[in-house]
Amino acid sequence: MWEIKEPDWKVLRRVHPLALERFCERVLAEIDRVSHDGATSHARYLQIFRILQQGDREMARLFDNPRRSHALTMLAQIRSQGLLTEDEFSSLSPETRGAIQMLLGAG
Repeated sequence: MWEIKEPDWKVLRRVHPLALERFCERVLAEIDRVSHDGATSHARYLQIFRILQQGDREMARLFDNPRRSHALTMLAQIRSQGLLTEDEFSSLSPETRGAIQMLLGAG
């Protein structure tokens, strides 16, 4: 596939923890919503457990193993989930932005 350039690799290393934080905020907001929805305690517990299981799988898919060989795919997946701001995306090189858009089928 494509080789990520050093400046774009540095961008990924900078935005990776920020995107992870946004992902966790999203999962926690869903848990907060469920915990106050008025269902029985047991039903809320089961729903929160499912949210955590699904969130854990998704977190692993999006954020585990940030290697250069997977950097473009990782950036594309993070972008597809709305976890990369426009400013962060714009800080990538035009080549990398194009590759991400191509991977996402938007290019």
